Amino acid sequence: MGNIAANKNGVLYLLLHLFLLCFLVMGEFDLSGLNYTKYIKQASRLRLERIQKHLEKINKPPLITIQSPDGDIIDCVHKRKQPALDHPLLKNHKIQRVPPEMPKRLIQEEVRNSMSNEATIKGTPRQWQWQMWHSNGTRCPKGTVPIRRSSVHDVLRAKSLFHFGKKQRGFINPASHRADAPDIVSGNGHEHAIAYTGTTQEFYGARATINVWDPSIEEVNEFSLSQIWILSGSFDGSDLNSIEAGWQVSPELYGDNRPRLFTYWTTDSYEATGCYNLLCAGFVQTNSRIAIGASISPVSQYTANQYDITILIWKDPKLGNWWMGLGDNTLIGYWPAELFTHLADRATMVEWGGEVVNSRANGQHTSTQMGSGHFPEDGFGKSSYFRNLEVVDADNSLSSVRGISTLAENTNCYNIRSSYNKEWGTFFYYGGPGNNPRCP
Repeated sequence: MGNIAANKNGVLYLLLHLFLLCFLVMGEFDLSGLNYTKYIKQASRLRLERIQKHLEKINKPPLITIQSPDGDIIDCVHKRKQPALDHPLLKNHKIQRVPPEMPKRLIQEEVRNSMSNEATIKGTPRQWQWQMWHSNGTRCPKGTVPIRRSSVHDVLRAKSLFHFGKKQRGFINPASHRADAPDIVSGNGHEHAIAYTGTTQEFYGARATINVWDPSIEEVNEFSLSQIWILSGSFDGSDLNSIEAGWQVSPELYGDNRPRLFTYWTTDSYEATGCYNLLCAGFVQTNSRIAIGASISPVSQYTANQYDITILIWKDPKLGNWWMGLGDNTLIGYWPAELFTHLADRATMVEWGGEVVNSRANGQHTSTQMGSGHFPEDGFGKSSYFRNLEVVDADNSLSSVRGISTLAENTNCYNIRSSYNKEWGTFFYYGGPGNNPRCP
């Protein structure tokens, strides 16, 4: 009987293996024209077993499942069963039920939608309706959180199981453009166009309204993102703490070319800790209507309607957790203070801006776009922007940031220009097309 069972199991694994490989080869194309098949490695039986075991850890049993028209599967998971609580540092963590203390100026401000249409406010999507999985009207039940299900496809596109859901760490670049420029992690082809604060201040959060586009990506293992960084620690060591949120296009991570809401965190300079979204234990989600990692729609169009999202990250003075808010006062969830070393207390730098990966696959600079794919001098309706840049101080007060510096490693490929006015406060246009006659 034992031999028969073993043979049956062996046949089942072989059939599963062949099915997955056939399914992957036939299914790894989308309308973007990117070729995914060359990133799908020969999957051995042992590797498939490891992948399945990992997926069972992060894909928690749902109460209900929602099929999104963009191909995503959204699992509605009981909030106490979400991946975050598997973290060893959160073994005795109780999900924060007391609402965090909102930054003071935010309470006094006129309520703003989480997504605004700059060309016409009429018809602006409500704060959760710009995620495509809501299109059929189904919602996650109260007491659950929506989690985008990860697939074998997703893992096999990554460099390895260890690298799945993580930013690849580059070599440390001391950014010698100016003496006062921040150190930035910019190896492995990572390029930036950012605005940043000084390093002598203390910060307890930041906020900005970010223009959403759908930049084209040349290679599957490249990405383009626009985000806020909350930072503390050193860039020339292994103790950098970072909390990040924004939107990104990442074919390797998601299998398509759609812009998606994302989060990230690390406590060791992107070496081993942290991940995107809910792809590891850490970030605690509290919102039942917004799925981190889900696609955003509609997006801005060249010389037409402009859409943006407002993101706030701040440290709750009551319990010390780092919260993420979207739009007005819509709470998404938080990064528990227990996860961090330097950020357990405060941040020492804030950055806003864009980042891409340039793989130089054909010996030339990639044509992967940042932002809208247009340089900042093209202005509104053509270039991508961050507006109303604000920081949170030790008194939990929001104020417009002044005196920011800007940095772009290669201004012929991607650039940034900052300014200030009454309506947008401190703002900047940024981005670029990548490869062009001045960026070979």
